[in-house]
This record gives sequence, structure tokens and C-alpha cells, in this order.
Amino acid sequence: MNIMLTCAGRRNYLVRFFQEALDTKGLVFVSDTNSSAATMQEADKAFKMPPVNSPEYLDRLLEICQEHQIRLLISLNDLELPVLAKERDRFLKLSTIPVISKPEVVDTCFDKWATFQFLNKCGILAPKTYLSLDEARQAISSREIDFPLVIKPRWGSASIAIEYVENAEELELAYRYVYKKVQQTILADISAVDPDNCILIQEKISGQEYGLDVFNDFSCNYVNTFVKRKLYMRAGETDRAITVRDKQLETLGAEIANKLGHLGNLDCDVIVNPQGNYVLEMNPRFGGGYPFTHLAGVNLPATLIAWANGEVPDPNWLILQANVLSSKCDRLIVHQQ
Repeated sequence: MNIMLTCAGRRNYLVRFFQEALDTKGLVFVSDTNSSAATMQEADKAFKMPPVNSPEYLDRLLEICQEHQIRLLISLNDLELPVLAKERDRFLKLSTIPVISKPEVVDTCFDKWATFQFLNKCGILAPKTYLSLDEARQAISSREIDFPLVIKPRWGSASIAIEYVENAEELELAYRYVYKKVQQTILADISAVDPDNCILIQEKISGQEYGLDVFNDFSCNYVNTFVKRKLYMRAGETDRAITVRDKQLETLGAEIANKLGHLGNLDCDVIVNPQGNYVLEMNPRFGGGYPFTHLAGVNLPATLIAWANGEVPDPNWLILQANVLSSKCDRLIVHQQ
């Protein structure tokens, strides 16, 4: 049982979680476009890859999966998910199971306008969202929304180019700034799909933010939802959190899972206030908040490995211990020369 984590970056904790779950019964490989990525130093074997949008990327990944008998393929990057989702059958022919949702599910999550439409259709609360400055101005004029507002890329990742605005002047400036910023980042190619509608204006919801790990099996059937209350953020990622048992949020996770039909883990951001539970984001992959779930007794890596082996997971791997407070911290990695 060999496992590949792609676009692994600095998620050394996931390398360790999978290594512990395998318990010497297989290897954990990683790939990244940067040979100095931290995970490249601690995986059992590491591969430097061309950029995800390179014509050589997919063939190289397929070659690695075949040569090293990769059983589970797990992507950790939003930009890579659409590429791999469309080529799922090519991996399955190599006996590699991509833990990746169907293309339509990936597209619904990656395109934040599609996310908004999906949530509205399901009757799930989401921040009011607009595709153009004119629509946002009209909504402000009619008091449908009010400042502060959020300006963000329609196809976003890693909190790139997100701005918060307090008045009409800032709205105009931030919109132009975010548009220009997107063209200078890794989001440029995907945003070119609809360049006139690649920036969203969204109401800013206040309240307590929660992270949900919503877990489905390989047949996209709902398994469980694991909830943590976010206590501190850093660089757009949860830095400190405490696990909770919350029936309303667990029910919300089940509703999303059953209507979306994703495969594996779905990382969701939710803000709770007196008006209700607002879903901000859905990412069909392991998110930056998963370590807090794992440290509270849940073991999704071990569960995925059991399913890949045709085994029944230990039920204890899917039980969250509440009130576990944990924090991320930096540590140094020595690079082998």
C-alpha cells in the first residue's frame, strides 16, 4: 500500500499521519513543484513535478503511480483537483484510487459563484454574492447589503487577493486591485475562463467561525461531520482551534454531503450568528483545519487506507473527542543536499 500526496508543500503533518496509519506496511510519497518544499524532506520518497498546468504534468504523475504502485492518490491543491478529476479513469486503470470528487463537484466548489448558487438551491444560508460592480452598487443602493464587504477571486485558493472594504471608495479601488492581483498570480489561467466575471463582491458575515470536515466514503455516501471552533487564523489558515460536538453543524454537514455527493473529505468554513449558519467555502480535499480533527481522535488516513484494502475501518477512527484545544507551530526542517 503506497500513497501519493500531490502538491504537498508544507503539510508535513499529513505525511506523518499517513505514515503512522500505514505502520510500515507501505510508503508515503509526495510531489511538489518546489524541490525545497518541507514535505519533500520527510516523505519516504519525493518527486519534483512540472507546474500543474504544464502539458507534461499528468503523464508524469501517471508514470509515477504506475512505477511505484501507488494505491491512493490524494491531491492537496485546489488548482490540481479539476485536472485530476477529469482523468480519474486513467488512474483507476493503473489500480490507483484517486481520492478526488467528480468533475462537477470539484467545479461547484472551486468556482465560488457556483458554490453560492449551489447553496442557494439547497436552501443553505450563504453570504449574498455578486458578479459585477454594477450589481453590487445596486444592492447597496437598495439596502440589500451594506458595508463592510468582501472582494475575492471567483476561482480562489489559499486566501489569495482577498480584500475587505468599508465604503464605496474602497470598493472601487479594491475591485481594481484584486482584478490586477489575480492576473499576477497562479489564479490567472483559471480566471481567464471568464475574465469579465472573475471577481466576486460578497457581504461580510460576522459571527463565530467554525471549520467542518465532512467525510464521505468511496461511493460518495455520507459518513460523519467533525466540527471545530476556530480561535485564531494565520495567513488564511486555521492556526488554533477547539473541537466541539454541535448537532446543528453536524446536521448541516450531512445535508451538504448528501446534496453535493463529494468523495473523501470536504473542508467547509461556516460562520454562526443569530441569523443562522452561513457556509462560506467548500473545498473537496484535506484542508488546513484537518490536523485539529485528527488530534481529537479521528483518523481519516487510516479509514481511507482500510477502504482501499477492502477492509472495514475501526469505528473509533470516526469518533471526535470534544474540547480538544490544539495549535499549529513552526518547526525547522533540515534539507538533504
